[in-house]
Amino acid sequence: MSIKAVTKRRYTTITIPSALFARIKKRIDGTGFSSVSDYVTYVLRETVADMEMSGKGNRTGKRREDSTIIERLKALGYIDNAK
Repeated sequence: MSIKAVTKRRYTTITIPSALFARIKKRIDGTGFSSVSDYVTYVLRETVADMEMSGKGNRTGKRREDSTIIERLKALGYIDNAK
C-alpha cells in the first residue's frame, strides 16, 4: 500500500464589514467564483503580485505602493475618506 503525500492548505480568517461582504457577494453572482472567499483571495493575490512587480527594491516605488494600497483600502471601506 502506498502512502500519498497530501499537501494541506493552511487558512486564516480575515474579517471584513458585512456590507462589503454583501456587495462582493452580489458582484460575483453569475461569475466563476464559488464564494466571496475565493474572490477575495483572487483579488488579494493579484494586488500583491502587482505590488511586488512594480516596486521591488525601489524606495519611490514603495511610496507609490503605499499610496495605491491606501486608495484601495479607502475604496473597500476600510479607511474613512475624511481622515
